[in-house]
Amino acid sequence: MSRAFVFPGQGAQTIGMGRALAEAYPAAKAVFDEVDAALGEKLSSLIWEGTIEELTLTKNAQPALMATSIAALRALESEGIGIETASFVAGHSLGEYSALCAVGALDLSDTARLLRIRGQAMQEAVPVGVGAMAALLGLDFAAATEVAAEAAQGEVCQAANDNDPGQVVVSGHRGAVERALEIAKVKGAKRALLLPVSAPFHCTLMQPAAAVMNEALAGVVIHAPKIPVVVNVRAEAVTEPDRIRALLVAQVTGSVRWRESVLWMEGAGVTEFWEIGAGKALSGMIKRTSIGSATRAVGTPEDVLAAKG
Repeated sequence: MSRAFVFPGQGAQTIGMGRALAEAYPAAKAVFDEVDAALGEKLSSLIWEGTIEELTLTKNAQPALMATSIAALRALESEGIGIETASFVAGHSLGEYSALCAVGALDLSDTARLLRIRGQAMQEAVPVGVGAMAALLGLDFAAATEVAAEAAQGEVCQAANDNDPGQVVVSGHRGAVERALEIAKVKGAKRALLLPVSAPFHCTLMQPAAAVMNEALAGVVIHAPKIPVVVNVRAEAVTEPDRIRALLVAQVTGSVRWRESVLWMEGAGVTEFWEIGAGKALSGMIKRTSIGSATRAVGTPEDVLAAKG
């Protein structure tokens, strides 16, 4: 039985996430302490005692979700379940940074600082209200791509997240995304709804943020990962540090090919996916994509002990 560790992206954040892990496992608390030190602020206080509105700000949500994922991993390691028990790792959007940190490609402090820069750059790339994202449910990637192309009408509208066989997210100018909602319904989508996000991620409107990340990543050491990382924009395993660096830049404007990534891992023999960190969103996507694969969410001390069996 081959296992993959997968790491959640934005939208999984909740107030209080990771707190029980930090209280139960010194190694998990050390993660939050190091992230606080790297950012020069008490992000842990915001995660555990702040408002969901402030936590959901992209510049906060990204390092916060990463910290919670790595804290959960450290708790697993404390119980004897290390990263080497996985054949592959992968992460959804910002979760790719968590995955890279998990396998030693990025240092924890560097990862926290990169995600703070990434979050701010993505937020500032497009003025608030200019862009939007929408989930199209009941359409596959090919159909959603057609919807986006028809809706664009000279503006940007792209398929941004290929999450599972019946869930694709489109991103771009607000007017174009709103047109996509109506076109999708005509083309048979079960539901089409705007998402509560502050910017149009994973489309060409994010090019200013890609330029910022190109500069930020140039100044960071990337090590060869202990375990191959299945990357969003290629939907295949990558191990070369320079290629990882280039693909992290491409990821800012590129599609998150999550469905294809899951199928690639399934094809490579993975039968069990462990979602490390907050929430269970990826587990749902995986169940709808890799029929028959087992999933497990690990985000609390109880989950860690259950995983230990």
